Amino acid sequence: MKTSAAPHRPKVPAASAHPVALATQAPPGAAQVLRRCRELTAPALSEAIDTLHPWVAEMARYALGRCEVGGAPADHSQGKGVRQALAVLGAEIVSGPADAGVPGAVAVELVHVFSLLHDDIMDGDALRRGRPAVWKAYGTGPAVLAGDALFALAVETVALTPQAGSAVRQLTRALGDLVRGQADDLLFAERPWTGPGAVSAREYETMAEGKTGALLGCAPALGARLAGAPDRTVAALDRAGRHLGVAFQIADDALGIWGDPSVTGKPVHSDLRQGKKTLPVLAALGAPGQAELAELLAEPHALDDEGVRRAAALVERAGGRAVAVREARRQLAAADTLLAGLPLAPGPAADLGTLLAALADRTI
Repeated sequence: MKTSAAPHRPKVPAASAHPVALATQAPPGAAQVLRRCRELTAPALSEAIDTLHPWVAEMARYALGRCEVGGAPADHSQGKGVRQALAVLGAEIVSGPADAGVPGAVAVELVHVFSLLHDDIMDGDALRRGRPAVWKAYGTGPAVLAGDALFALAVETVALTPQAGSAVRQLTRALGDLVRGQADDLLFAERPWTGPGAVSAREYETMAEGKTGALLGCAPALGARLAGAPDRTVAALDRAGRHLGVAFQIADDALGIWGDPSVTGKPVHSDLRQGKKTLPVLAALGAPGQAELAELLAEPHALDDEGVRRAAALVERAGGRAVAVREARRQLAAADTLLAGLPLAPGPAADLGTLLAALADRTI
C-alpha cells in the first residue's frame, strides 16, 4: 500500500445557520460521490442478497426500495448509501483500489438494513422513508427473520476476503457495540426523566456512539483495512466515524422532534411519546425552571397531539435544541481533527470532505 506524500485534511465547512438542517438531498458534489460508490457496490450487494432464501431476499430488496411486496420491481429511494460510500472511500483514501472496499461496503450496508428492520419493530415505527416498514408489510416474525439473515450474510461477506480474520473482528466489534447501544436506548426509556435515576449526558453519548457511531466508524475503517492500511490509520478512521455517528444520532433526535414527516418519512414526536431519552430533551430538563416539562413527560396520558407539541415547544424554549447543535458541532470537529493527522490520498480525501460536509449540513 502506498500513501500520499503529505497529510491531506478533508475540510468540513462551517455549520449551517439553521439549528437542524432538514434537507434530504445531498449537495451536487456529495450526491455524485454517493452515486459513484453505490454504483460500484450495487452488483456485489445484489449478488449477496441473491444467495438468500427467495422470500427473505424479497424482504431485503423491499427494504432497499428495489421491489414491492410480492417481488414486483420498484425503484424507491431508500437512503443515500452513506455507510457503503464511507467503506469505499476508506479504501481509496489510503491509496487502495476502490473495489478493495466493496466487500466492506456490502457488509456495512447489510448490517445497516438489518438494524433498521429490527429498530422499526422495537420502536413500533410503521413507516420507513415514506413506505410501510418491513414488519408492517410482511409481519413481525418475517421481518425479524430477514434481519437475522442480513446480519449473518454481512459476516460471511467479510469472512470471504483475504483479510478475513481482522475484517471479521472489525465488523463483529462494531456489531457488539451497536447491540449494546440499542440495548441502552431501550432501557433508557424505562428510566425517570429527573432525579437520581435520570440518564446523564455521558450515558447518552455512550449509547449514541454504539447505536449509530459504531457502524459509521466501522465503514471507513473496514474499507481501509481491506485495502491494507496500518492499524493506526484504521483505528483513527474508526474513531472519526464514531464521532460522526454521535452527531448523526443527535440530528435524528432533533428531526424526531422538529422534523417534517413529509421530508423525513417518519412520524414526528414518536420519540417523545415513547419516552426516549434524547439529547435535546435531556439538555432542556437540565435547565432551571423546567417543572412543567418534567411533569408533562412523566404523564404518558398527557402526551396526546397537543401535549407533544407543547413538550417540543418547551424543549426548544429551555435551550435543548441549541445544546444539541453545539454538541453536534463538537463531535464533527473531533472527527475532523482525527482525519487531519492522517496521510490521505488527496483526491479521495477531497471526496470524503465533500461527503462529510453534506452530513454536517444534514446534522446541524
